[in-house]
Amino acid sequence: MNRFDFNDIDKNANIHFIGIGGISMSGLAQIAIKNGYTVTGSDWNESPITKKLEDLGADIVYGHDAVYRDGISKAALVVYTAAAKADNPEMIAAKERGVRLIDRAEFLGAVMKKYHHAIGVSGTHGKTTTTSMLAHALINAGLDPTISVGGELDIIGGNIRTGGSDYFVTEACEYTDSFLKFYPTIALITNIEEDHLDYFTGGIEQIRESFRRFAMLTEGVGSVVAMGGDANIQKALEGCGLDIITYGMTEEFDYYPENIKFSAGFPSFDVMRNGEKRCSLSLKVPGQHNILNALATVAVCDLTGADIEKAAGGIEGFCGVKRRFEKKGFVNGAVIIDDYAHHPTEIMATLKAAKEFEHNKIWCIFQPHTYSRTRTLWKEFTRAFFDADEVILTHIYAAREKFDGVTKPENLAEEIYQQGVDARYIDSFEDIVSYVKENAAPNDIIFTMGAGDVTSIGPMLAD
Repeated sequence: MNRFDFNDIDKNANIHFIGIGGISMSGLAQIAIKNGYTVTGSDWNESPITKKLEDLGADIVYGHDAVYRDGISKAALVVYTAAAKADNPEMIAAKERGVRLIDRAEFLGAVMKKYHHAIGVSGTHGKTTTTSMLAHALINAGLDPTISVGGELDIIGGNIRTGGSDYFVTEACEYTDSFLKFYPTIALITNIEEDHLDYFTGGIEQIRESFRRFAMLTEGVGSVVAMGGDANIQKALEGCGLDIITYGMTEEFDYYPENIKFSAGFPSFDVMRNGEKRCSLSLKVPGQHNILNALATVAVCDLTGADIEKAAGGIEGFCGVKRRFEKKGFVNGAVIIDDYAHHPTEIMATLKAAKEFEHNKIWCIFQPHTYSRTRTLWKEFTRAFFDADEVILTHIYAAREKFDGVTKPENLAEEIYQQGVDARYIDSFEDIVSYVKENAAPNDIIFTMGAGDVTSIGPMLAD
């Protein structure tokens, strides 16, 4: 069957979303509602996200049992999240009744196809932050973009913004090759590393090939913006014949910084393009990785024709995304920061950024995410915590997986300890809270880190 196109259904048709409460699915549902479609959906539990959709007019049921199958008969299209399995009763009902079924990525691609300026932000790390920076920049430049971001962003009041222009910006995730269903005119690649190895069983070679195919989607219609200092990006794009704009920390790339200074942990610098100054930036987010994210944002803004000074003002107004270096409170005079980092490179970047702040001791309470990621990146995890003074590992957040009988976080904690880092394993969140409250001191920085429910520790700790 051909890829889905909105011309395939009536303008007022009913679209049903399985897993409508997910951060990406809910955004697509909002876009459908604002474009005049009738939206129904299902999810396991009610949440602030589903409540917001209901307020916008969506009809949502909770649970996926057979009792809800009749709702499928009203749908002209059923969109399902990657978490929905083949035995999901709604998916079975849709197949039985001949209702077209597509996954989230194909629907997002169909949305993207409607825009002449479609920006896909890809990379192993930094997608949400860079997409959010772009949102600030393009909105401040008056381009009125539609934005789909994988996090909660204050400037758009959530994770989606439906603009009135021909500009669209979205995260483009490589997992299961989802981004190959997109239609970017600008493909941004922030970095390429090993991740999602439960899908990319061929390792880094398969991952590089996936990103190369994503970049090739711009052939004849647009450009690639790429972090030039990344060896895997260089290999992925070698000989591709595309229009490539690079950015990096040195002047060998098209965009690079000069006159970098840090004030209270936050960088300021001049953005240079081929020897000429484009703008000056003072960021409200820390770390060298955010200098790179800002360079990428300026490069994309130049391609869109945005007023660069107005765009720079938007970048400077960006204060971060929920669960990205997010301050949650204080305990014993120590600040508590929540961060989504769940890959070794992300952990290292966040801890390195923390060292730029005045501090007494850096704590990292880390929850590994999935057995497959923990197992395949085991050695990298053992070396990711050198910038922390004390590390606490807790139980693995399994997500879509079951215990493999081998991967145990207590063993990982022991190997981190053998690397010379003060590391220990504590299973219970309550026990972690008790231990930290007994030992944290003024001017300490305490991270709760990971993609799972470790985020709940912050409120438990806060005075």
